[in-house]
Amino acid sequence: MIIRVGVGDIAKELEIELPPDSKVDEIKGSIESALNGDLSVLWITDKDGRQVGVPASRITFVDIGTEVIPKIGFGAN
Repeated sequence: MIIRVGVGDIAKELEIELPPDSKVDEIKGSIESALNGDLSVLWITDKDGRQVGVPASRITFVDIGTEVIPKIGFGAN
């Protein structure tokens, strides 16, 4: 599962690949708490165990995807 988070005035969003056992409802709950002002920082742990902190006041959007699509071919970045 991948989460993309828009942050402030930064043109490129954060893209975080989550562990396969991540629960969507728990992730949504954390995001909602951050956007409601209950949390000052949204912490997300990626598939490698790294923790990414995003200031809740700077979040502009969150996109939750369900699968990782590998980039192959001429259009790959």
